[in-house]
Amino acid sequence: MTAQIARAIEEALQPRGVAILIDAKHQCMTMRGVHKPDVSTITTRFTGVFREERFERRFLELIRG
Repeated sequence: MTAQIARAIEEALQPRGVAILIDAKHQCMTMRGVHKPDVSTITTRFTGVFREERFERRFLELIRG
């Protein structure tokens, strides 16, 4: 899903790069199966200029506060 969102943004806006981070709680972890509340999965996707380490690092610093 993360890659699909990045691709849609690239196609629609044609930016120099896209950085996406999705932090999601999956029902299979919280309600079914292992029953671990507050467990989340984080996925990221970096394209274009955000593939450069300095931009990726800066993006992650900004969203973490």
